Amino acid sequence: MTYKKGGDKIMQISEELVKQITNAVLSQMSQSGVSSSAGDTASVPSAGKMPSLAGRERINEEKTSYASYPRAKKGTDPKEVVIGVGAAFQKEIKKTICGIPLDDVLRNVKAGIEEEGMIPRVVKILDTSDVCFMALEAAKLSGSGIGIGIQSKGTTVIHQKDLYPLSNLELFPQAPLMTLETYRQIGQNAAKYVKGEQVVPIPCTNDPMSRPRYQVKAAIMHIAETEQLDPEVGAVEWEGR
Repeated sequence: MTYKKGGDKIMQISEELVKQITNAVLSQMSQSGVSSSAGDTASVPSAGKMPSLAGRERINEEKTSYASYPRAKKGTDPKEVVIGVGAAFQKEIKKTICGIPLDDVLRNVKAGIEEEGMIPRVVKILDTSDVCFMALEAAKLSGSGIGIGIQSKGTTVIHQKDLYPLSNLELFPQAPLMTLETYRQIGQNAAKYVKGEQVVPIPCTNDPMSRPRYQVKAAIMHIAETEQLDPEVGAVEWEGR
């Protein structure tokens, strides 16, 4: 397909070009925390070193089993805020889409909750990769009725147990622009909802170019997360895992 502007040819987009871009992103992700524990890299390997998806049906060839993990149960503590993380969180995917370690993300969300005098509990959601449904499930498991959903790529939602899935309390859709301070504030706000305090929504930075810049990487990370779903298990306790 050829895109033109003012009669001038700008770019020739073909299936081969899409494959090259996808393989480049996969290669870079494998070295920055997706399906690998290797550190970040600023450069993309040469085409000859890029991994191929030929003949593969999955991004991650192996699927983690959670059959032996304790099932998540509904809490009874009215001070509890449940954090529901994605199916690939801290396992197949170790960093957000912009490279923030998921260990640090979780640590800051929990710290924000604790700073407001509430109690965090972490579960892994295995029956959906949609962040709104993840957050709602976390809220329903929470003793307070307030929950947080965090996809492995970093997108986050604060939810309440008696709301519709898309009628959340706060949504943070632009994961590439999130910082550790933002995650800490999310924890604080979730705790304030529990206490019934007036909550000032966290300002969201907006960059119209972030979506096209990260679109391929976001799609691959979402696929990698969805591959790890196990609806028969549902949700498991993830604290300290």
